[in-house]
Parts: sequence; structure tokens; C-alpha cells
Amino acid sequence: MNIREIEERDNPALEKIIKQSLESFGLDIPGTAYFDPQLACLSNFYQDQPNAKYWSLTNDEGEVLGGVGIAPFSPHHPGICELQKLYIKPEAQGLGMSKKLMETALGFADQHYTHCYLETMESLQAANRLYERLGFRRLESPLEGSEHGTMDRWYLKEL
Repeated sequence: MNIREIEERDNPALEKIIKQSLESFGLDIPGTAYFDPQLACLSNFYQDQPNAKYWSLTNDEGEVLGGVGIAPFSPHHPGICELQKLYIKPEAQGLGMSKKLMETALGFADQHYTHCYLETMESLQAANRLYERLGFRRLESPLEGSEHGTMDRWYLKEL
């Protein structure tokens, strides 16, 4: 499997992966990434922001299997980025690829930010264990500027 920067041709596959993943957890509801306006054009969204990138995970045949992004969190917190849209197809899960995607994203984030924030759901237990193993500490409430009101678990990592 390979990790590379997103390309425009990846957009439809990533939108499908993200939506199917959220649907599988019953999270295809307002206040989640399911309704993010940029979901259909992730490549443009990340290209148009300073100090932001999105990476695609592909198999050896070039099929997109997932991805992850880093973007500025909020003007209220200039030194904080957000880890965004970490999703992987079920057939690529359990192979350590989420960790590799996060390591790629956090390596980039470390060059531009002092902290990395993320929002998730308590029900996503495997993801939460990974965040904690990678040094994210749990917060009691979201940071000011949060856009996903449905999320019920928040993490911050010093870079």
C-alpha cells in the first residue's frame, strides 16, 4: 500500500469511503463530516488552504482505500491544526494503515503547528485507542471554533 498526496481523481472514491464509513456507524447525520460542503472536492479544499494537505492511501493497483488530512483549525487558535477525515475502507483496516496515515499527517503538522486537535465519537473505540497510543490527550470539551457539533470526544496533541 502507498500513501501519496491527494489528486483530483481521488475525490469521488474518498467521498464514497467517508460516507459509507459514517453510514456504517449510524453517523450519516448533521454535525458530522457526512455533510461537509467540501466532501466532494477534497483535493481543492486542501490545496486552497495554507499549511494544509490531504493524503490518499492506495493499493498497488492505484485503488483509493482511504485517507487523512491536516488543516488549520480556527483563527482563534493559530498554532493548532486539525487532523481531519481519517477513513479507511474495511478491507484495509487492521493492517496498521491508519497509524501510518496519522504518522504522515503528524509529521507534516509538526513542521507548521504546535498542537494537533481532533474530534471524534466515543463509539469509535478502535480509533480512540489509536489516538491515545499516538499521544493525543482527551479534552473535556471541544475547542472554541469547532464545527462538528455532534462529536462527543475531543483530543489534543502537542507536536
